[in-house]
Amino acid sequence: MFVHDFWDFFHMEPDGRMKRLMPAAIFFLFSSAPGLSGFPFSSGSPQPGAEKPSVVNITILYDNNRFDPHLKAAWGFSCLVRGLGKTVLFDTGGDGSILLANMRQLGVEPAEVDIVILSHIHVDHTGGLGKFLEKNNRVVVCLPGSFPGNFKKAVMSLGADVKDVLEPKELFPGVYTTGELGNGIREQALALKTAAGLVVITGCAHPGIVKTVQKAKEISGDETVRLVIGGFHLGGEPPSGIESICEELRLLSVRKVAPCHCSGDNTRRLFRKKFGCDYLESGAGKRIKLPFPE
Repeated sequence: MFVHDFWDFFHMEPDGRMKRLMPAAIFFLFSSAPGLSGFPFSSGSPQPGAEKPSVVNITILYDNNRFDPHLKAAWGFSCLVRGLGKTVLFDTGGDGSILLANMRQLGVEPAEVDIVILSHIHVDHTGGLGKFLEKNNRVVVCLPGSFPGNFKKAVMSLGADVKDVLEPKELFPGVYTTGELGNGIREQALALKTAAGLVVITGCAHPGIVKTVQKAKEISGDETVRLVIGGFHLGGEPPSGIESICEELRLLSVRKVAPCHCSGDNTRRLFRKKFGCDYLESGAGKRIKLPFPE
């Protein structure tokens, strides 16, 4: 049976107002197979004795910086995390056709994704979700509770389950959300406990990259951050401010950084200078395997 619905994407202005960007009709053929009925969000303190996965792979699927010349670059961000028991798609970029094409080029099957985690409402992080769900709706979509109700209804109308996030919590063993951060644009980031150490993944870090890392350390209980990857939202920051942020991240025991998306070319240059061999060039097609070789 075909079900016709409309997918509304929104953009949050700096003053907190929401502006509709684009409505696009989406047709979806419901399968007879049942979708996921729920997702076992856990709560409480980290379990210090829990075994950490030996190998974790992070692949950037979508970015406005191109790492792999065979992929298409476009404004936005999406990455895939494998090796933590469930396969995570973090953000979906701004265009579903580009997201799916890059996934095919990288040998990533939509069907392998178990959970989609959206960092914040901006279309360059949510725009690919509709087309992705046409390929795999047997997922949980984990999003900030502040997302508008009609966005959530549209996701559910495509057959996916929706879980709201407000507070920091362990989503499943080894994977934590910072909860909604920020007073204007509400955003969540991920903290991954790996055998190599803590990994922090950000969409845009609108609440501030330093505050995001601080929250990730607080909720995970890890003292050392092995890697911070994603958008740092420092495109308009003066060089002195960027250098100060580099120092603050060093003081937070951040070992390696991979700024991309909205970080800005100047940010990437200065982080490369400050972090040296601990700076990772990144963009669409970048694959990171943890632990890093010594």
